Amino acid sequence: MLRSMYSGISGMKNFQIKLDVIGNNIANVNTYGFKKGRTIFKDLVSQQIAGASAPVANTRGGVNPKQVGLGAQLAAIDTVHTQGSLQTTGRTLDLAISGDGFFVLGNGVTAGTINSPVYTRAGNFYLDQNGDIVNADGLYLIGEPYNPPATATGNAGKINIPTTAKSFSIGSDGTVNYVDSSGNLVTAGKIYLAKFKNNDGLEKAGQNLFRETANSGSIDTNGTTGVQLGELTAPGTSGTGTIVAGALEMSNVDLSEEFTEMIVAQRGFQANTRIITTSDEILQELVNLKK
Repeated sequence: MLRSMYSGISGMKNFQIKLDVIGNNIANVNTYGFKKGRTIFKDLVSQQIAGASAPVANTRGGVNPKQVGLGAQLAAIDTVHTQGSLQTTGRTLDLAISGDGFFVLGNGVTAGTINSPVYTRAGNFYLDQNGDIVNADGLYLIGEPYNPPATATGNAGKINIPTTAKSFSIGSDGTVNYVDSSGNLVTAGKIYLAKFKNNDGLEKAGQNLFRETANSGSIDTNGTTGVQLGELTAPGTSGTGTIVAGALEMSNVDLSEEFTEMIVAQRGFQANTRIITTSDEILQELVNLKK
């Protein structure tokens, strides 16, 4: 069988994956905090027809190798962590990160250690009936709670705004303040961010969440106790971004770029099908030689 037929098949498979990634990007064009994907290809192994030879002194020059490529393969599907545009909402619990870092979410805290920590750039938060700040799926926003109010604890935990509070605000440094029933300004706690050595190594976990992997670098510096407050970073320090209250980070998907890539993938797929069709016609001619 012709090598070109199998090269065409490999190209079709790759462009199908590229279209899958493009389709997911377009589907999430309005998903808060979404980071687009990018498909990278590389060539497959090449078959050696003849090797290279060195020049023979004063008699003959060198000869280059002769190789036939056997198609393409998937090299990587990158997650592009560029900053999305900020959309102003005016809602106090809509938070955006201007710069690097991720909000830390979890199923509460046990003995200072965050339970099942996950990370997100989507800052649409809410208050539950107890006054704790949560995301749309009920995961707690983790920071440093002040207990009693206005007194730092030094431990990770849920941030609670009493249901009797008249109003509240969140500063660019993550400090959460509220006005109590007596009209006093009280600090409820401080939001902290997670910063990774390699954002591209994070794994998408669905629901606008990321999980750390072996290649993202762990924020659990001692590696045994789990993630604690001392391993998180205050907004605006150590390279993390600041918090913008009353705004949300939009998806970094550019529709014009995605549609262009879609056209390229479609034409690439069609060209590879043409390779298979042409190879089939050549095989048909070979079969017809017997006639």
